[in-house]
Amino acid sequence: MPKQVDYESRRRRIAEAVCLLADQHGPEGVSMRDVAARAQVSLGAVQRCFRSKEEMLLFAVDHVGERITERVRARLAASPAQSAATALGHAANEIALLREEHRAEARIWLAFVAQAAVNEPLARPLRNSYAALQNLLARLITEATENGPADEGTAPLNPQVEARTLLALADGLTGHILIGHLTAEEAEEVLHTHLVGLWERLPTGSTREARNQ
Repeated sequence: MPKQVDYESRRRRIAEAVCLLADQHGPEGVSMRDVAARAQVSLGAVQRCFRSKEEMLLFAVDHVGERITERVRARLAASPAQSAATALGHAANEIALLREEHRAEARIWLAFVAQAAVNEPLARPLRNSYAALQNLLARLITEATENGPADEGTAPLNPQVEARTLLALADGLTGHILIGHLTAEEAEEVLHTHLVGLWERLPTGSTREARNQ
């Protein structure tokens, strides 16, 4: 019998090779031939999975975005009893890619973002990834607001607006860490300060939990 090929697994393997090369040379410096060599498959195998370099790059962008989103979801699922403040803090930290082991992923993400600024097809999957992360943050903020009414005289929170602000902050911190403007600890403090301010517009219990994170 002819050998069955797991094309989805091969596509993910190729995407990992694209990411490694994009980290070294930028997305524009990635070739299908080099990807084949890095993934240890034939050029024909790469071409059977992807009709063009652009299609291969688009899949790689989706792959990185899904990896970040799934890591956020996995961290939240690992501690289902955690408070809303703790859950949102963990999610923001994961999105900002603060940890040392995520430096390469952060460089790859920003390299794709820079290329997407002049490449609309590449920008679309990035927008989809940002939208998924924003909706996840908005869900966490919504859950927090459902714990009780805000203080009297305080305007109710708009979860989508708050999520958009938090996502922009976390995403922006990634670049600040990579160029050495901020350390990971300083970036984490920036996020913490923002979250404390956010929880101050929620019930007292949420504010106390945020300050203790």
